[in-house]
Amino acid sequence: MDTDHQKDNLCPLRDMPISAEASIVELRATGLARRRLLDLGLVPGTKITPIRRSPFRDPTAYLVRGTIIALRQEDSAQIIVRKSDC
Repeated sequence: MDTDHQKDNLCPLRDMPISAEASIVELRATGLARRRLLDLGLVPGTKITPIRRSPFRDPTAYLVRGTIIALRQEDSAQIIVRKSDC
């Protein structure tokens, strides 16, 4: 994790502990992956909470805008969130 992220309590979504709420700050995905994440409602300012991980940590279920979605680690690594527990 770089110094800028530590200063602002930012981390990739995949590093969030279960049940810890965070706000999306930035999407680093590009192309179709970015479009898919935006279509799912993952836009800056949106609250997101990891609620369950599969036994091998991939995928993870997240609560977003009252809906549960599953994201693979490679996708959740591209979502930067703000949370004090990161």
